[in-house]
Amino acid sequence: MKSKAIIHLLVFHLILVVIWEIITRTGWVSPVLLPSPIDVAIYLFDSITSGEMLKAAWVTLKRLLFGYVIGIAVGLPLGLLCARLKCVQNTLGVLALGLQTLPSVCWVPLAILWFGQSEAALLFVVVMGTTWSILIAADNGVKNIPPLYLRAAYTMGSKNTHTWIYVIMPAAFPAIVSGMKQGWAFAWRSLMAAEIYVTIMSGFGLGQLLHYGRELQAMDQVLGVMAIVIAIGLLADMLLFSPAEKLLRSRWGLDKS
Repeated sequence: MKSKAIIHLLVFHLILVVIWEIITRTGWVSPVLLPSPIDVAIYLFDSITSGEMLKAAWVTLKRLLFGYVIGIAVGLPLGLLCARLKCVQNTLGVLALGLQTLPSVCWVPLAILWFGQSEAALLFVVVMGTTWSILIAADNGVKNIPPLYLRAAYTMGSKNTHTWIYVIMPAAFPAIVSGMKQGWAFAWRSLMAAEIYVTIMSGFGLGQLLHYGRELQAMDQVLGVMAIVIAIGLLADMLLFSPAEKLLRSRWGLDKS
């Protein structure tokens, strides 16, 4: 991210914090419902220095990454299969479109009934929240390849597997990366919903901290956990997805420069 963009981002968030502080100081909203930024900052400092927040974030990230990788491993080949075979598109492809519209929290009761209060239940929800967006992105990415690419490849003698590896996959890769970014967002939402309802004594994640903050009416904890989730999401985008998209735009000649 350029330095100018970072300055804009910092100034924007500083203005939001100032407005937030003004609202809490004037008493427009009860402190029980909206604590001051200072109270939230104190909670974050205490929870981070005590190790509670870092431990919860690590537990959540492990669950997230494991389920996300499985979702990619399942969704990507299924998406390519949908793009390749019409019968699969008419069956699995239609099912994927329907399941994609299903809120992730809807999988939680089913996961609890099948797997109980266990890590498997959390993993199931994350995988189901990730797989379908990856599948649809891979399917659409292959279908939206300009026909000229394929005709040129066939003219030069490319066939079957060679065409898929050297023509179709590279051309569809930008759409697949966008789907992976969307899948990451869905994985986060799925895991937060699952951790709120599935209680595992062996490891408390950010979702559990969020839930306990609600139970104790500790809004500083609720807002602090939300801030950590947002921060992790922004860091993942800055360190992984944005550089990958920038590299792809440069590689495919899509940069304005």
